Amino acid sequence: MSEQLAPVGGLQLAYETIGDPGGVPTLLVAGLGSQMLRWDEGFCGLLADRGRFVVRFDNRDVGRSSSIDGGPRPDVVAALGGDASSASYTLEDMADDAVGLLDHLSIDAAHVIGVSMGGMIAQTMAIRRPERLRSLVSIMSTTGDRDVGRARHETVPVLLTPAPREQDAYVDYYVGICEALAGRMYEVDEARERGRGARMFARGINPEGTGRQLLAVIASGDRTAALASVRVPTLVLHGDDDPLIDVSGGRATAAAIPGALLTVFPGMGHELPAELWPVVVEAVVAT
Repeated sequence: MSEQLAPVGGLQLAYETIGDPGGVPTLLVAGLGSQMLRWDEGFCGLLADRGRFVVRFDNRDVGRSSSIDGGPRPDVVAALGGDASSASYTLEDMADDAVGLLDHLSIDAAHVIGVSMGGMIAQTMAIRRPERLRSLVSIMSTTGDRDVGRARHETVPVLLTPAPREQDAYVDYYVGICEALAGRMYEVDEARERGRGARMFARGINPEGTGRQLLAVIASGDRTAALASVRVPTLVLHGDDDPLIDVSGGRATAAAIPGALLTVFPGMGHELPAELWPVVVEAVVAT
């Protein structure tokens, strides 16, 4: 199905569906500053081939979804110091967006798969609205506890570099980030990522929105205690070479959720390499 807009809580969320509408609903939640295109069509197709009705979407403040303009300028330094007053919204708001999209699609409950910040949003959905989840899959994410899941020092400057406003420079920037996040065992498919970067640029780049999303992550705090209440079947996937969210974040997530299953992939970084898609899809379908 071609891209559409859903009215959700005063916002417009851009979304797309893949597969038979009669299939098992599966919602894919993207990470920080990531458009739904980061959920590769090949991965979505593998899920659809296993009977899943796949929904991918742009979170608020990214891609073609509504931009939350007019609020305070995000102050990351202050937020890290404990003053999150510049946050325009929280992960709870973003989780409510996702539930609102399910409402729009008349989906009572879905398997929810979130990557990175999307994993945090999916966890928050499982805490707040467990009846809307058939299962939870948290990929290369963490609990919000600042003692786990820390980024490597050399990775932070790469991600804090502002996105260029010119297409060719943006594509170079995007591919550079992919290469910085890839693990030791997996190479970036440069041609595929250049094509994806160009498509994302054409859909619209929102660096200020990424800043607001980052503030939402910081302002939302530690979910560890709340995750103990989660009872939906849960799968946690992480790479042991993740430079952005250390594997300790995935281990902490699995430890916090009763009965959660944890799979750690050797050599995987903060990307979901095509070589692992079949394995990941099989694990997801079995959850």
